[in-house]
Amino acid sequence: MKEVILQQSWHKLWSNDNDANQDLNIISNVLLDLIYQYLIGTRIFLEIFVDIKYLHLGLLEMQFVPKAKRQQSLRTQNENILYPHSLQFYKHAPMGSVTLEEFEDLALERLKVLRLIERAGAKFNKNSQEYKDMIFSELRKQNLSHYCKLSGSLDTVNKEKYDQRRRDHISHFILRLAYCRRDDLRRWFITQEVDLFRLRFMIETSQVKNDFMKYNELNYQPIEDEEKERLIDFLYLGFNHSVQKVQLTKFYKVPFIEVLDLVKNRKVFLEEGYAYIPEDDLIITVLSAYRSHLSHALAITSRALPQLEETHLISMLSTLHQRYIGTDYTNKKSNFSGEVSPDQIDSLSKSSFPLCMKNLHESLRKNHHLKYNGRLQYGLFLKGIGLTLEDALKFWREEFTKVMDVDKFDKQYTYNIRYNYGKEGKRANFSPYSCMKIITSNTPGAGEFHGCPFKHSDQSNLKQRLQGLNINSSATDNILDLSSRGHYQIACTRFFEVTHNETSVDQGISHPNQYFEESQKILTGVVKKDNVAKPIPRSQSSISSHNTSRKSGTELEDNFEEMDDMEDVLSCLNGIK
Repeated sequence: MKEVILQQSWHKLWSNDNDANQDLNIISNVLLDLIYQYLIGTRIFLEIFVDIKYLHLGLLEMQFVPKAKRQQSLRTQNENILYPHSLQFYKHAPMGSVTLEEFEDLALERLKVLRLIERAGAKFNKNSQEYKDMIFSELRKQNLSHYCKLSGSLDTVNKEKYDQRRRDHISHFILRLAYCRRDDLRRWFITQEVDLFRLRFMIETSQVKNDFMKYNELNYQPIEDEEKERLIDFLYLGFNHSVQKVQLTKFYKVPFIEVLDLVKNRKVFLEEGYAYIPEDDLIITVLSAYRSHLSHALAITSRALPQLEETHLISMLSTLHQRYIGTDYTNKKSNFSGEVSPDQIDSLSKSSFPLCMKNLHESLRKNHHLKYNGRLQYGLFLKGIGLTLEDALKFWREEFTKVMDVDKFDKQYTYNIRYNYGKEGKRANFSPYSCMKIITSNTPGAGEFHGCPFKHSDQSNLKQRLQGLNINSSATDNILDLSSRGHYQIACTRFFEVTHNETSVDQGISHPNQYFEESQKILTGVVKKDNVAKPIPRSQSSISSHNTSRKSGTELEDNFEEMDDMEDVLSCLNGIK
């Protein structure tokens, strides 16, 4: 009976006239049918091909097998068909199934890579050697070097190289689903993916680049020697190169409409509607094509995604963009100061607290009180650096009872402190807030001091605060610039470097407790001050930070645990391109 219903739906789809609205209505019904069939154990692979006007569905495979037999790895296909080149435009969605663990690993892997790309791009010129060195160094440290080492022909590579390309392929589509939901998320994703592609393209050989362009129908062929000889005077004058350099450089002939930025800046020679561009500038054309493709694909995915709201897919991916991927500080005590006692907190706040926690501590000492969100953010941070429950009760009681009696404190505040340590209520052991959690939490109101000062403070107040901490004017301007462009965590990283004798933090600051640990490493001599940080240059264009939803990383982990079959998710990837 299930097969009959599904076949009828497909018959309606294929027999329909090419009316766009009617097509989309039928496709919506078919997608719902497919989702229902997955939930009850039907296996269907489909692929959506998109053009400008219509959405076409192609059924690749349909077979009905028991649920228990669907726990298998990605089915074997011809490697040369799947990944013929190291570079990809990701035009075809992955097929098959992956385990729950692999799905999560792939998502977090690529998220780490894209966040690294963002940090490096904010710190260095994207064409500089420092930019490349930072990315390659961090990728090696995190065992993610394969994200920039995918080169070579599949005819001569081993299975390991194929698996690396497969991970790259699937992880891209997972994040495409997670980042298609809002304009700000799409902009961030496109920016980082294009920058990752640029880096890969830059390190490839000319042969690999030419093969890739040919495969993707980017018909940019280097001009013949005879044509170069005919135009050598124009190329020499137009590019301000020596004749010898022009002779050694490959030039490509492309329609001028595809390189309007170069035309606008008078960086190309034009003749009969074609632009002649050197090989070094060819990447601009390729990146433009990739950006256009990715933008269109994300828009299509965003429109199709509501059809899948009934699956686990949406709840799983909706908070992936704000996932904290660093050290878990739930039960972690400081490795450098042991358990922290209440009488140490004042001195530690001056030397090793991030600005957000420094603000909360000073406000607490001044007002002898913090509102709920401030107590939660600061209390969990103190727990993470090693303050025990008994000492936490002592610390908060001593401060609050300066403006209230002990009975009132015990009645109104003791329970919440014990709750945060997992001793009351559902007895969950809560984690200290990550930077992303703090950034995306409620904006502080009047009389509140929680949040991220690099996001929630206006520029004048932040400048005054930095000057009050004796931050020099150059560093202050640098931090304010980063903050105004939405790079809140990078601004915090720069603040760390300035307050720790320009000692660099390669991975960047992503958690207040990480800030504390890195500071303690330096102050206790664990980290030598031989890694000098460089000021982060101003960008000529503003890069908006992606705002995020208010769900926590813990909720995402719970949603991951609810998934009992990742084949459903990959099938959705096939259905949304």
